[in-house]
Amino acid sequence: MALRLVQSASLVAGCALLTGCAGSPFKDAKVDPASPVAADVTRITRQPAKYPTFADIPKPPTDIRPLAQYGADARTVLAAGEALERATAPGTWTLEGTDDFAEKARRDAGPQLEPPNPGDAEAFARELRERATPPPPR
Repeated sequence: MALRLVQSASLVAGCALLTGCAGSPFKDAKVDPASPVAADVTRITRQPAKYPTFADIPKPPTDIRPLAQYGADARTVLAAGEALERATAPGTWTLEGTDDFAEKARRDAGPQLEPPNPGDAEAFARELRERATPPPPR
């Protein structure tokens, strides 16, 4: 009998606590009339508002791939990466015929130009200074 009484009291106390959470603590809140936003707060809190319902939740999209396909695609990408690593691992390829390649590149580039003579640059700069005309005085 005592156990049943304790269970009943616990049930009543739990219900009382839960009903305290169901109310809005802001429903009876007072707004300071001297506040610059008092009129706006009163007006906004008194307006009826439309709250969303479960019917407002959109339907799930139908044009996406199945969930299991994500895993299959990930395994395909990982397998391709592992195949690339195996194909390009050290010791799987060698460089041969590089002399022929380099010679062809040199021929395609054309004749090698000689580096400029530093005196040529000085002569060019001197010639430009001599030809330059200063702007007229103000």
